[in-house]
Amino acid sequence: MTKAMMRRTFLALSASAAALPGQQRKRPNILLIVADDLGYSDLGCYGGEIDTPNLNSLASEGVRLAQLYATPRCCPSRACLLTGQYSHKVGMGHMVKDLGLPGYRGTLSENGATIAEVMKPAGYRTFLSGKWHVGTDDPTLRGFEQYYGTLISAASFWDPAQYIRRPRGSAARSYAQDAFYGTDALTDQALDYLDDARRTPDQPWFLYLAYNSPHFPLQAPKDLIAKYKDTYAAGWDVIREKRLARMKSLGLVGANAKLSPRSQFWSFAETRPGVNPAWDSLPEDRRADLARRMAIYAAMVDRMDQNIGRVTADLRAKGELDNTLILFLSDNGACAEWDPFGFDGSSSGNNILHRGAELESMGGPGTYHSAGSGWANASNTPWRMYKHYTHEGGISSAGIVHWPKGFTRRGVIDKTPVHLIDLMPTIVDASGATYPRRLGTREIFPMAGMSLIPVLRGEKTPGRTLYFEHEGHRAVREGRYKLTALRGEAWNLYDMEHDRIEMQDLAGKQPERVNSLAKKWDAWASANNVTPLPADYGEDYLRPPATGNQSR
Repeated sequence: MTKAMMRRTFLALSASAAALPGQQRKRPNILLIVADDLGYSDLGCYGGEIDTPNLNSLASEGVRLAQLYATPRCCPSRACLLTGQYSHKVGMGHMVKDLGLPGYRGTLSENGATIAEVMKPAGYRTFLSGKWHVGTDDPTLRGFEQYYGTLISAASFWDPAQYIRRPRGSAARSYAQDAFYGTDALTDQALDYLDDARRTPDQPWFLYLAYNSPHFPLQAPKDLIAKYKDTYAAGWDVIREKRLARMKSLGLVGANAKLSPRSQFWSFAETRPGVNPAWDSLPEDRRADLARRMAIYAAMVDRMDQNIGRVTADLRAKGELDNTLILFLSDNGACAEWDPFGFDGSSSGNNILHRGAELESMGGPGTYHSAGSGWANASNTPWRMYKHYTHEGGISSAGIVHWPKGFTRRGVIDKTPVHLIDLMPTIVDASGATYPRRLGTREIFPMAGMSLIPVLRGEKTPGRTLYFEHEGHRAVREGRYKLTALRGEAWNLYDMEHDRIEMQDLAGKQPERVNSLAKKWDAWASANNVTPLPADYGEDYLRPPATGNQSR
């Protein structure tokens, strides 16, 4: 961020905070809800067929952010949203392995203050229930009073041993045999935290509720899977068409918006891409297996929405809903790992074709499945690509903001491009907290984002440039234009006002714009520890680019 932009952000924060109704009456509670690998169009309020009445209600009473950008992967996105920094700047450019470079240390740098570390000195109670995944083993050492959840991704939604408490020795709920389900348990603990917070009514609270759902393994209660048993038999081509039609009717995309062609995919450890097949080209038994996988995925999203409803009902019953700033988003686009048929047992190239009675056991305890690239393509309707990639399908997130006492817009879709780095400035702005230059002996980086309060109020905000990188895939968005590239490939240029599905490459027609944006990306990459890129990511699924072919 330039000095001029930092000054504009500071002035905007100061002016906005001074005028906030919540500041004049009572500081808001803050609830940050994050889904894991949720596709852009999965929710009903974003065009999906999955039953999500509680999130739909929040959207109808708040603002949908139609161009909310995440990073292409879970760990970097969590670093961004927790610190208000680009992930490489705070050591989380990839996953939780130390790759020996400043931007890729695999643990959250102490130079990035977490939201909890900023809110706690401001008098907020601070709680985390859910996924952490930023390389350390105790979130209570980074500002949270209490923690329950998984330090990395869930290995099972059915096994309570996968979920831990911090500080060490803290009491955890006990569950009867066969009564545990991870999404429910995270919500149980979140509600316990809210009960605890109400014992100190003079203190507002910040709750980070980070669900593992619908990240693999695909597991859900049997009755909910049955609810979607027939929904996906029509296949991903029909689902994509129906979702796009609903997105047009909702106003999320223009009436002339087109559906991108079926996306490419890269099988586990492969360098040459394939293309997702037409649904009708698949054998009947394969279609049955795939329809079951997506039914489980839908059930997981449905159950997450039910649990969000439990939290909002509790807030409403306690008279806290109107003055709670609720932010909902996903950490990246839907997950394609690794091919149209998905995997089984672990993240790998292993796929099992389930037939007959085997279908009924899918999603239960002891099972482990993914949905695959065909359904991920549908979840990200109408965009290209998925998690891992900097095309719109990888970095576009559904975003919902609800705060009746903070802004008066209702049921609005805002198309301002915004980023996860904006969450910290927004929360600081809304709460009146002071963002620190130092925490003890730690020097803290300045915030990289901007407050979204003006956006939520419908005010015009200054233009800016947003940047992305993961595993060599890279992008830069400035105004209506986006420059993006696959690993090892040349830049492509797209006009996002007319071609957000990224099909009409303008690079050959506008070389000066390409060069200008590429130079900006290079400067950002150098300043934020993005480059030099790692020579080896230490991952079995990655292979060096094949000469002359698109690659990871």
